[in-house]
Amino acid sequence: MKLYYSPGACSLSPHIALREAGLPFEAVLASTKTHKLADGTDYYTINPKGYVPLLEFDNGERLTEGPAIVQWIADQVPERRLAPPAGTMERYRLMEWLNFITTELHKQFSPLFNPAYPEEGKAINRAKLVERFEWVDGQLSGRQYLMGDDFTVADAYLFVVTNWTVPTKLDISAFGNLGAHRARVAKRPAVQEALKAEGLA
Repeated sequence: MKLYYSPGACSLSPHIALREAGLPFEAVLASTKTHKLADGTDYYTINPKGYVPLLEFDNGERLTEGPAIVQWIADQVPERRLAPPAGTMERYRLMEWLNFITTELHKQFSPLFNPAYPEEGKAINRAKLVERFEWVDGQLSGRQYLMGDDFTVADAYLFVVTNWTVPTKLDISAFGNLGAHRARVAKRPAVQEALKAEGLA
């Protein structure tokens, strides 16, 4: 398998999931700025959407969109408990978290990385993000991870977007549960491996 990624982007979530799952894969750098691979290949010829992540299987089939990719990864190794079993209410709770993170957190960050986006608009996004993170902080009260005691692919995704608060200068220091979660996830060996592989640690 090949995982097309860009350092520190949302593709870090499936990168962590693959390492947590222990699945063999090749990480392929795809620049989100130039949309070129290291060998000069136009990334749009691989993913017409132009963004990461993309998981390419050995048979040439390709899967895009982080929440779909991480669930596929988790389902390959059910014994790792990276996602609850399909069809259970807990699985739908995981999907609920993945959808929340991708729409209410991830997408709110996008304008903050865009230098052409007006500062007034960024202020609105920052305020919304603080509001959303405050809610997540409350949900983490008394829990090790989003789903309870088990680390899941949703925790990896939350870890990635909370990391974006540093370059965007979003202050979430008031949210102790969120900070503890981020530190807890950061210590996991698979997370450390993924960060080092992407040049982030």
